[in-house]
Amino acid sequence: MARVAFYAPMKPPTHPVPSGDREMARNLMAAIGARGTPVDLVSELRVHDSKGDATRQADLARLATAETQRLTQTLAGSDTTLWVTYHSYYKSPDLIGPAVCAALNLPYVQIESTRARSRLTGPWADFAAAAETAADAANVVFYLTSLDLITLERDQRAGQQLIHLRPFLPQSTLPFAADCTTGPMISVGMMRERDKLASYRIIAETLSHLRGDWRLDIVGDGPARPQVQALMAPFGDRVRFLGLLDRTALAAAYANASLFFWPGVNEAYGMVYLEAQAAGLPVVAQDRTGVCEVVLTGTKPPAEAGALALAESLDHLLANPDERQRQGTKARELIARNHLSDAATQTFWSAVIPLPECSA
Repeated sequence: MARVAFYAPMKPPTHPVPSGDREMARNLMAAIGARGTPVDLVSELRVHDSKGDATRQADLARLATAETQRLTQTLAGSDTTLWVTYHSYYKSPDLIGPAVCAALNLPYVQIESTRARSRLTGPWADFAAAAETAADAANVVFYLTSLDLITLERDQRAGQQLIHLRPFLPQSTLPFAADCTTGPMISVGMMRERDKLASYRIIAETLSHLRGDWRLDIVGDGPARPQVQALMAPFGDRVRFLGLLDRTALAAAYANASLFFWPGVNEAYGMVYLEAQAAGLPVVAQDRTGVCEVVLTGTKPPAEAGALALAESLDHLLANPDERQRQGTKARELIARNHLSDAATQTFWSAVIPLPECSA
């Protein structure tokens, strides 16, 4: 039986720390394998340099060379007919897949890759060059957002296919629908410094402008939890911390909520928006690149309008349960049509099956 080799240089799906990147890698493996084709995680080598450290990049390159040699020998003569790499970019390039595929004459596919030729000079120059080389080697590149498409299309090599793979949930059916007419607002986000904490700061400022009665449940945990709790302390028991929930408990929290609120500072797209809308919740978020592509219905004031605009959107929805239910129902319909795993599986194999040496 044909097999698929899968690799995620940014963060392997087996990594112990939860993140959207890890979740997406797991979801992709499941979606690709949904028709019965085995998908093998062929390497757990994490090639990632967040600081532009030349010594670290050289060390990782040596490890990748050894891994390339191992996999070239391991996969030679095997049933592997396709290589898929998820999330190669200038801080985390695929240093393995293109060389293995060239040696074994395998089709090479990338998912959610980005190009950044502006990084070909500076502290990531070698990694950026490797990411460009890997992108050039791909027969097919699946992009998830229109922002990624801009540079992929600009630097596309002749004969390469660029295919839109919509962000998707790892399920083929919708969860139980939220009632939306009662219950608290809900926010879901890891508690980390920088972008996630920036979203929590916006939430706290927004809450200070709300009128009338409201409650907010927050799902998530992480090293910045003390800062998040300090931000929410002025609101007393109107804000409840639910911690890090498993998939079943999170589905129950969505079903108990009336709307979903997450500003989305620098989110690539945000799986939580899809989860909330699958449950039939209306969304309030800022109109940011990436976020706007997965908030299918709801309210998206411009980021520059600040917390006051978010508060006005929330006040309107909190006062209008019928509008919440209308928006949530529409979003749920769109999720069912375009953002479940069956759609992702169809999109992937429709583009990949025609490649030489590849079959489902």
